[in-house]
Amino acid sequence: MKEKEIISNIQSRLGIDTLNEMQLRMAGIQTKGVVTLLAPTGSGKTIAFAIPLLKNLKPSSGQVQAVVMAPSRELVLQIADVIRPIATGLKTVAFYGGHSMQEEVNSLSVTPDIIVATPGRLLDHIKRGQLDLGTVSTLVLDEYDKALELGFADEMKRVCRRLTGVKLVILTSATPLLELPAYLPSGTPLVIDFSGEESPRKRLQIVHVESPARDKLDTLVELLRSLNDGKIIVFANHRESVERIYSALKKAGLPVGLYHGGLDQNDRENAVELLANGTTPILVSTDLGSRGLDISELSAVIHYHLPPSPEAWTHRNGRTARQDANGEIYVITAEGEDIPEYVEWDREYYPTGKSNAPVKSHSATLYFNVGKKEKISRGDIVGFLIAKGGLDAKEIGRISLRDHSALVAIPRDKAKAALRQLEPHKIKNTRAKISLLA
Repeated sequence: MKEKEIISNIQSRLGIDTLNEMQLRMAGIQTKGVVTLLAPTGSGKTIAFAIPLLKNLKPSSGQVQAVVMAPSRELVLQIADVIRPIATGLKTVAFYGGHSMQEEVNSLSVTPDIIVATPGRLLDHIKRGQLDLGTVSTLVLDEYDKALELGFADEMKRVCRRLTGVKLVILTSATPLLELPAYLPSGTPLVIDFSGEESPRKRLQIVHVESPARDKLDTLVELLRSLNDGKIIVFANHRESVERIYSALKKAGLPVGLYHGGLDQNDRENAVELLANGTTPILVSTDLGSRGLDISELSAVIHYHLPPSPEAWTHRNGRTARQDANGEIYVITAEGEDIPEYVEWDREYYPTGKSNAPVKSHSATLYFNVGKKEKISRGDIVGFLIAKGGLDAKEIGRISLRDHSALVAIPRDKAKAALRQLEPHKIKNTRAKISLLA
């Protein structure tokens, strides 16, 4: 692809008018060799590596041209959602554990140009004889440091040995790499270091909230009721704690969602979408949510439990203050807790339990049990809601369109009436089951 077309697509399809310094630097690199991009979370590195990746690709050729490996399914989906709309004329697929293997196999009936995948799932396809990666010219190992931390070194090595024609390799990392793996092309890598210049710390206000009781639940509820309207992630260290906090916040009448590794993939994706579209603007999460979730306009992060490592502290905080925005971090502590040296704050805060503009649900979410595989488009859904649901175009919010389902945000006060009006009708001659997800 031509750089001019890529930049135009970023502006028109992603709504980003101006590239930041890191993205401009990556746009200018040669499309061969090994590049290490050091960049903190939230700095826009997906777009940064997508530009040279796409510049290196030819028009759709019936061969796999690029592979992006990432250490989590959430990150895979996020990367694919960035690349797909700007890679016009090219087919992008996402492979990850928890996704239907048969649907992934079906997606290979027309060979994709770009594969975004977790290492284990990509290796699984290779071992089944479903992929020939000898034609790949561009490889990206995103969050390479995290992939090593999670034990993916062997899978990445085995996949990379199948990539015999790679000309450009990009590794991204939040921390400097001591050495490059031996299975990558030899030579001195180009290091592009934005780990300091683009740090979001200066845009963060870190606030200490002291809990008078060892059990912090009452303090958390008071804090959430004190904050201004926005999107918030509450982090705790264990699934059981997350479940308990979620139940307490729900009982308190707060618009809350739940996110941890014990949920199935569909429930996790739904939780993220309901946070993003404003239906449940508070999400209680384990550290699974500290990487790979890119929620625009996340106003605050709350540490219910102190983070167990410096990396967890950094990556939790990195969910907010993204792409030059500001953010607030709240750290709740109880008497007797040991405060790690990497946990710091700028000021103290004493919640009042009141706010002039409290956090609230801004929408309801309709669930359709049909999606892309049933030949349903976003335009079909918008037209259906206007023609049969009594809604105006401006009342239809985010639409998350998946293979066999769609989630649509609409005004909460019109959700029940819209459901009644839609129930007897077909969408694009297809009978769909429509329900209120939240």
